[in-house]
Amino acid sequence: MTLRLAAARYRYAGTPRDVLDRVDLEVAPGRVTGLVGANESGKSTVCLVASGLAPASIGGRLEGSVTMDGVETVTLAPHEHAQRCGVLFQNPTTQLSGTAVTVWEEVAFGPRNLGLDVPQIIERVEWALETLGIALLAPKDPVRLSGGQAQLVALASVLALRPAYLVLDEPTSQLDPQGTRLVGEALAGLAAETGTGILIVEHKTELLAAMAHDVVVLDAGRVALSGPAGGVLADPRLADLGVEPPAAVRLLRAIEAAGLARDAQLIAAVEQPVA
Repeated sequence: MTLRLAAARYRYAGTPRDVLDRVDLEVAPGRVTGLVGANESGKSTVCLVASGLAPASIGGRLEGSVTMDGVETVTLAPHEHAQRCGVLFQNPTTQLSGTAVTVWEEVAFGPRNLGLDVPQIIERVEWALETLGIALLAPKDPVRLSGGQAQLVALASVLALRPAYLVLDEPTSQLDPQGTRLVGEALAGLAAETGTGILIVEHKTELLAAMAHDVVVLDAGRVALSGPAGGVLADPRLADLGVEPPAAVRLLRAIEAAGLARDAQLIAAVEQPVA
């Protein structure tokens, strides 16, 4: 059972051309799939389509097939989408409820709407806060958070829903290196421990090298490269597609260009896929 796009084409309402052109992409349970590409390559649109928000909530025309565990997303009601797939976009403030006076209540908002009993809600909220290392934020007012804190709280709110799939559009865009590393470790652990399938758009290729099993590269709405993360992120065509390779790959190429011996440990770090 997977989240799968098969020959997916999508066009926004009122626009003359397709933004996505026959995109094939698969997110399997327990695996992290990274999505990269130049600006305007269609990454955020893939997130909208994969999560079922397009065309269900925003309109437009979808062709091809988009399924969650074998069910076409166009047949699902909005509340069914929400329970199957959690979504986080770049601006966290747009995803906060605006009704909670503390971070704890904000993270509890989703589980409460699922009709869970109180012990379950408490367990999920505490787990999400601890997983992202933000338990100390629990009593704070959500409107008084920094951008990075708000992003972590928004992610915690999604995690607390325990969806089968997560679709994340630049979830670390407002985080410092420490916060980025924390989120990467949390997501990798979530996939491994709970079987959650994760699709993550991320320009920080070092993060994808550390956590992703597979990487898909978009170019003008089409899949240009796809495969195991180590191979795709080391592909010499990556830079031409508007994606900066991980630092380890750039260093390795500089060493080769200088005619120096390649370090075996560095090679292993670049080429070894996530277990």
